[in-house]
Amino acid sequence: MSDSAFRVHAMELGPMGNFVYLVEDIASRRCAVVDPAWEVEQIVAQARKLDLNITDILLTHSHHDHINGIDGLLNHAGAEVHLLKPEYEFWQHELDKPSLHHGGDELQLGDTTIRILHTPGHTPGSACYQLGNEIITGDTLFVFGCGRCDLSGGNPEDMFVTLKNMKDRLPQDMLIHPGHNYSVKQTCTLGEQVESNPFMHYDDAESFVNYRMHVHDKTRDEPYAAVSKQQLKISNLL
Repeated sequence: MSDSAFRVHAMELGPMGNFVYLVEDIASRRCAVVDPAWEVEQIVAQARKLDLNITDILLTHSHHDHINGIDGLLNHAGAEVHLLKPEYEFWQHELDKPSLHHGGDELQLGDTTIRILHTPGHTPGSACYQLGNEIITGDTLFVFGCGRCDLSGGNPEDMFVTLKNMKDRLPQDMLIHPGHNYSVKQTCTLGEQVESNPFMHYDDAESFVNYRMHVHDKTRDEPYAAVSKQQLKISNLL
């Protein structure tokens, strides 16, 4: 659930289990769509059903499965597109006057303050969007998983630092909204991630990089379930 200023509505769309989020500012009825993709008509229909006016589009990163609905959505709404400047430079796409940001910037959606975190690793300019005690994490952090680092723009060393910073700096009771439905549950708290996400168990970059790049995809299947630090030790993976 959300605080009194906003609500976050999740829609699972497309063939890859993408989560598209509608951030509702309760007072103004403004709406920000996070990572519009796949079934644009369903996104628009859901906004209408909730009596929301789509005014903003927030991008966590620029991979095709998260952005292929931008043009279609802009045909329905005169929304402002937001992304981090390093992601725009990596993407090299000619958007029409997007709003480019830096990590730590804040947006106002009516009464709702949205803080942009720069979380590189999956791509150079990946972003997470913090709203009160909730955070939309894109492909940076999944429930009991994290984004791949072997795709275009990926860097496992950056991902290690990003996840360590999130673990050390964000509240344990913060609610996570991931970019894909890859797990046995759709959302959880950061504290649950610290206890049960294998990527959160590594204290040195070298071991993390080896696990992310060479071990994880060979030893785990979807849907991802909880993995304790002890389980990794027993399997000689930690």
